[in-house]
This record gives sequence, structure tokens and C-alpha cells, in this order.
Amino acid sequence: MVLELYLDLLSQPCRAIYIFAKKNGIPFQMQTVDLRKGEHLSDAFAQVNPMMKVPAMKDNDFTLGESVAILLYLTHKYKVPDHWYPQDLQARARVDEYLAWQHTALRRSCLRALWHKVMFPVFLGERVPPETLAATLAELDVNLRVLEDKFLQDKAFLVGPHISLADLVAITELMHFIGYSPSSRETGVGGRKEPEVRN
Repeated sequence: MVLELYLDLLSQPCRAIYIFAKKNGIPFQMQTVDLRKGEHLSDAFAQVNPMMKVPAMKDNDFTLGESVAILLYLTHKYKVPDHWYPQDLQARARVDEYLAWQHTALRRSCLRALWHKVMFPVFLGERVPPETLAATLAELDVNLRVLEDKFLQDKAFLVGPHISLADLVAITELMHFIGYSPSSRETGVGGRKEPEVRN
């Protein structure tokens, strides 16, 4: 039975898994879970992920939620190049360090900035008080400085000389503002076109 990935490409963690699977030639069947229609709250989806969140994965009878857990599962199960999740203990620890940090720091502040700067005013027609937006953007700036000064420094990639899971998770997080631009409501990430992943 083919691996099933339950994704909505509006979601950063879903985009990271999608890109990783495509880039590494992992065969999968995409099951789109439309967050805007509340499909993640359905009884059918709860059978796959009782936490009712995307992404989720089903590999025969085995189901898994949480993006980092899914990425690591795919990394271990399939023969992917070592640079994604290095065998070297210290390089791997650096990937793990970034993945742990980003989930409560950069992810949180990017998501808040997205909601305050785009989602509330553009999609919901709600005004965000200027002081709230300023505080949100200041928090994002702090985390972007940590990303640059602590993790990226003067390197091309966050860990080592090649792309890793850390880089993939970082770039898909930072793509939020591109994916959610008002024009994306018609095409691209905001629409339902499946993006092309190039080698």
C-alpha cells in the first residue's frame, strides 16, 4: 500500500513534508485536507490523526502526526542523501537544535505576524491595532536575528555545506508571506494547484 500524506499546502509544516518527499522521490499519495473547510475536524480525519491537525501520515496501518516526526520517519525509512539529516553526531545535533528552537520561536512569531499583518485585515476584514502589530513584528525581528546570528551566521546553509531538514523547515516558514499574498487566493499555494518541485 502506498504512503499517504494528509496535507494542506497552506500549512508551512505540510509544505516542508511535500517538498521533502517530492525532492527525494518518495512515492506517496497526497490526501488534501482543506483547512478552510474544516476537513481536519471531521470524524474521518480523526481516525488518521486524533489531534485533528495537519500534517499527518499513514503508512499501511501506522499513522503519525507532527511535521518533524514525519520528516524524521521519512528520513529513516527511505534512502535519502545524508545531508538532510547527517549521520555525524554533532551535525545531526545542530539540525535537532534548530528543529526544536524553530517550533516555539520562529514558527510562532511568523504565524502571529501572518495573522496580524495578512489574515485578519485581508481575509477577515478585521483591523489589528497598530501597537499589537508593532509588538508582533518586533518579536518576529528578534527571532529572525537569532536565525541569522546564531544559526545561519555567514554560511550558505544552517548546518554544514549542504541543505538539511533545518533549512527546509526554515525556508518554508519564511515563505508564509509569499504563499498568503492576496493574489495567491486565485492561484499557487492559496489555490489548489500542486506546486512543482524541481531538482
